Amino acid sequence: MLIAAAVCPHPPLLVPEVTGASGPGARELGRLRAACREAVAALLAGHPDLLAVVGGADRTGEYPAATAGSLREFGVPYPGDADAPGPALPLSLTVAKWLIGEAAPTAPPAAWWGIASGAATADCLNLGEKLAGLAPRVALLAMGDGPGRRARGVPGGEDPAARRYDDQVAAALAAADPDALAALGARQDRELAVAGRAAWQVLAGAASAAGAGPGAFAADLRYAAVPFEVSYFVASWRRAAPPGAH
Repeated sequence: MLIAAAVCPHPPLLVPEVTGASGPGARELGRLRAACREAVAALLAGHPDLLAVVGGADRTGEYPAATAGSLREFGVPYPGDADAPGPALPLSLTVAKWLIGEAAPTAPPAAWWGIASGAATADCLNLGEKLAGLAPRVALLAMGDGPGRRARGVPGGEDPAARRYDDQVAAALAAADPDALAALGARQDRELAVAGRAAWQVLAGAASAAGAGPGAFAADLRYAAVPFEVSYFVASWRRAAPPGAH
């Protein structure tokens, strides 16, 4: 059963080794890092039996727990895993691994799942339901970025479609509304350069499992902004009442 969830973005700049010296965006980056740190700490504070981690990947599938993270494509070694052999975690799960390590050196057993960025909504919801049923007390960390089309167009330019999408996601996360997350259109992934829709819909499936309806979770939207022309959201959900309670 899902008892708590956290949503974080996965830009590599969350890892300090990537950014190096302080720059013009250091203050905003500090706010984003702090929000992610608090969300993951709150997620683990419920002492889950299992931590399910899901993020965008080239394919849908589970990664062995020992799989190393990697930031080689950004020209920096991943802390503690620079020399690890074999395939590496995708960026989303690499950043998640770093966040978890920062929050708790000793974390609960974890299931690491990549979800294909173009996965159908039904597949995302089914995976979420599966993950929620893996243990009596499951906490889920969903890694995903919002629209990035602004970063691929004119920096600072207004994008009404991206703004509407941002508003929809922020409202869904702030209200702990799995139905609203499930309603996000997969077609907009490509149109708006969204990297988080599939992971958010895995969360929707996990939250809706066992008949958890409106009001089953309390929510805290910790961060919602477009600091580097990409939309980032950080949120915490925690179960407010047992399944079936009214």
